[in-house]
Amino acid sequence: MICAWERKNGSSEKICLGRREIAVIAFISIIVVSAVYYQLYSQWSFRYPRLGRKNVVGIIRIEGYIVEPTAVNRYINLINEALLNESIKGVVLVIDSGGGYADYVEEIYSDLLELNNSKPLVASVVRALSGGYYIAVACDYIFVQNSSLVGSIGAIGLMPPILIPSERTIESGPYKWTGESILSRYSSLSSVVDNFMSAVKSGRGSRLKASPTELRKAAVYLGSEAVKLGLADEIGGLQKAISKIVDEKNLVEYQVEELKVREENSSLLAYSGNMSIQWKNITLKTLSELHPPPSIYYIYLPPQAITQSEALDQLDENVSLPSGGGNVLIDLSHGNRVSWWTLDILISELAKRNRTVSFISQWETLDARLDNASCLIVASPTETYSMKESERIMRFVEEGGFLLLFFDPAWEYIGTSGLLQGIITPINSLSTRFGLSFAKGYLYNEAEHFGIYRNIYVRNFADSPLTRNLDSIVFFTATHIRSMGMGVAWASNDTYSSVAEKADNYATIIWMSRGNGTVAAFGDLTFLEEPYCYVEDNYKLIQNLVSVMAEVEVPVKERIKEEFEEEVAKPNLPAGTEKNYTEWVDGKENLVRWFKVSETEVRVERPNRTTYYYFTEDGALWKWISNGMECTYEDPLPEPPYPLTKGEKWKYESNYTLIMEGKEHKGNIVGEEEVEGFENVLAGDDNWYFCARVKYTSVEHLVIDGRNMAMMTTGRYWISSDVGTVKQETTIDYYVNGIFTMREKRTLLLMSIRKG
Repeated sequence: MICAWERKNGSSEKICLGRREIAVIAFISIIVVSAVYYQLYSQWSFRYPRLGRKNVVGIIRIEGYIVEPTAVNRYINLINEALLNESIKGVVLVIDSGGGYADYVEEIYSDLLELNNSKPLVASVVRALSGGYYIAVACDYIFVQNSSLVGSIGAIGLMPPILIPSERTIESGPYKWTGESILSRYSSLSSVVDNFMSAVKSGRGSRLKASPTELRKAAVYLGSEAVKLGLADEIGGLQKAISKIVDEKNLVEYQVEELKVREENSSLLAYSGNMSIQWKNITLKTLSELHPPPSIYYIYLPPQAITQSEALDQLDENVSLPSGGGNVLIDLSHGNRVSWWTLDILISELAKRNRTVSFISQWETLDARLDNASCLIVASPTETYSMKESERIMRFVEEGGFLLLFFDPAWEYIGTSGLLQGIITPINSLSTRFGLSFAKGYLYNEAEHFGIYRNIYVRNFADSPLTRNLDSIVFFTATHIRSMGMGVAWASNDTYSSVAEKADNYATIIWMSRGNGTVAAFGDLTFLEEPYCYVEDNYKLIQNLVSVMAEVEVPVKERIKEEFEEEVAKPNLPAGTEKNYTEWVDGKENLVRWFKVSETEVRVERPNRTTYYYFTEDGALWKWISNGMECTYEDPLPEPPYPLTKGEKWKYESNYTLIMEGKEHKGNIVGEEEVEGFENVLAGDDNWYFCARVKYTSVEHLVIDGRNMAMMTTGRYWISSDVGTVKQETTIDYYVNGIFTMREKRTLLLMSIRKG
């Protein structure tokens, strides 16, 4: 095996001429320190003013999330004290809150309006987000600091569950348990947000500069931005807020008192003790437990509050419906977050057309069943497809099969495992083999939508079997799909991508032919489920899809003839030969360009570096140079002993000197390789190559700045006498001073070649 060290980001790497490369070990340490303090107030009452304190400016603190009854009761009591006590001439609300349960927030807001009708009410904002800002707009005047966080004008709705009835516990109506239908929840949430918007407009009046469209984005603004938008009035803190009331009431002598509630029962005291954890620990799961769905919150949650919540449980059921005809397979072997529940309508429509549907949880079983299948459904995988698996599915399509790709960016279809895989990298490990790529993020349209902004209308269609007789469909939290002109359904041009943050005509459905087969891709899964499938023309879309699936016959495969060659000769690549590879490093895709400069020199270009390799007359690597680094081997690394035959093994070992920033570092490499067998490999240029499959291992040691670095590499490469290396799969484990630090996976695939 041909190996080398090269420079990257100030450290060293090993490169193996298109077969593998060693990345530099990096240590990342993140220390997160979070402390939120809350002071338990002592008992105090304003039922009668103390002597000499007839003019009082009261302080009421609104802090933490307002999600429990004790919280709202506490604030209502404080507002009542301020309202009834004649000594209190005005009140400053010190707000540090992310809002809370909608009913509680609205109750506090309403009582504050009553207080504001009789006494000046001014806000001093530390953080006023969502319901916290709803409360703030009850005030005449709002002070913020430059770094205060203001806004998030919107609501969160926890959807009602689907009732699974019992014969032992019975209910009087279809919504007795759930409260309302799922689809009506969208309009309910929209109405609640309208109430919030109305409160903002009423409270801010002509001072409000932000448009309704801007406000409905639910963005969070810094205090200085909030003042410019008219969401707040002035930069200033508590003392300015107090002075505002003093000036308005023309107070000469006054006292400032913080209003506090008598802690008369243990439940209230228990709540106060819990206040300090509200910001840090609250999640969607917590909210669901406090107020079971259906429920609505005026609340701001940090992103981790969503990712820490439990995702929708998926059913991993194997279902087979009686039928004749073809066979539709649904892959569950890659952590696919899809179940019979999700695909029920699709399955029932297929059953009407005599199609068998099976969920397959083991790849080996799926591989074997593809020979007699007509359609394969791959939906929301959370594990990547290997090159071998992708090639198997590509062959299934080439031979006449129908592949359906579904991805939904909603949390229920991603989950923690999906996030760890980069959210959509798993499905793209397969889809990119067909020239398709599912985009990150989701689509939304603030101007026209079904219920909420991320339920988009799709009304622009090209002529295809999937889009026959469609006028309008709705996708629920969908992404778009990138391709070279293979889209057949697009969102309107004022639809935005949450990641790109720009409007465009985004493609949501793809239809393409590949070989004798077909591929269809969809940027949504929810539209397949009840009741979402009955919105607009969604059911027509499902029927069109099923009609296409029902017409696909079990392919008669023209199998590739087994080649009984027992050896692979040395590749004949003249000087001037150019090759392009696609390389995936832990799922990230890059282009690698390979040039044979002369019989003794090869140049390899990657996005961040160019490496030159120098060989002896008999093909052994003796030196490489890259980005200011130079490595020389004492014993040049030999090329494979061509011609390659099954079972042949070879070893190599060499010390080397690595020069980096003018300093010499000594290293050693020991490797062993073996020809496991021969097979046909499909490259990215759609050509099949007869290859020797070579298994290899190597161990390298290098001392840099007193650190003993070790790299253990295992993998396989496929080499053809026609083009050289066609494919490579590598796993690299990194150690520093004997301690395991990182694992890296690399895949290389030939995309094109032009011989000199």
